[in-house]
Amino acid sequence: MDGGLLTLTIFCVGYVAQLTYGTLGIGFGVFSASLLIFLGFYPATVSASVHVAKVFVSLISGGSHLRLGNVQRELATPLSIFGMFGGICGACLLSYISGALVRPAVAALLLLIGVRIILRFARTPRRTNNSPASRYGLSFRRASLLGFVAAFVDGVGGGGWGPIATASMMLSDVEPRKAVGSVNLAGFFVSVVISLTFLLTLGAQGFPWQVIVALLAGGALAAPLAALLCKKLPHRTLGTLVGVALVGVNMKTILPYLL
Repeated sequence: MDGGLLTLTIFCVGYVAQLTYGTLGIGFGVFSASLLIFLGFYPATVSASVHVAKVFVSLISGGSHLRLGNVQRELATPLSIFGMFGGICGACLLSYISGALVRPAVAALLLLIGVRIILRFARTPRRTNNSPASRYGLSFRRASLLGFVAAFVDGVGGGGWGPIATASMMLSDVEPRKAVGSVNLAGFFVSVVISLTFLLTLGAQGFPWQVIVALLAGGALAAPLAALLCKKLPHRTLGTLVGVALVGVNMKTILPYLL
């Protein structure tokens, strides 16, 4: 593929990936990593590239969500802190194993979670009350564990932070836009530590900077619009769309193993 066309293609992928991630809380790592692997890049390089681009995209996206009131700080804080620890562990492990080993199992789990989310939001109205459990949805301990696990899988496989964290929060009755916004903001801190870990283990020469810049530019352009869409979409519509996206993306991963 011609160099200019390749750059434009990656720019478009970055735009679409961030539009999905910023609106639904999933997609940037999954879409970007899938394309780069298809183009022949090594898995560790793919994960490193996606996370470096995601540092800057998540900064813009998280800031947009914070400004629009889509962030629940009581959840974003433990997600960020323990997500950084999980991301470091996952990125280090990727130096010794292939992320492809865990991807089918994670995809199957997320597919089931997606079905549960669709059923929950499609069949029953969302109940609202003013109790602390309703406002926060997750305890500090559960949010911390979720942040660690989601970031660990993300570091190993080059994607998984958004799908695991966002979907799990929604199943715990966190308001959809708050789940998406909190995950986007925490994703900045997770991406920073994972990128630094890869920089130490791979060296600067292990990063395809032209790819990173193209992904970054496309994602940065889409981030403010995605945060606004997340705020404007009705809760049930947003929750159902997250479930449908999870099923579609992970079915694509699982089908080759079933055929």
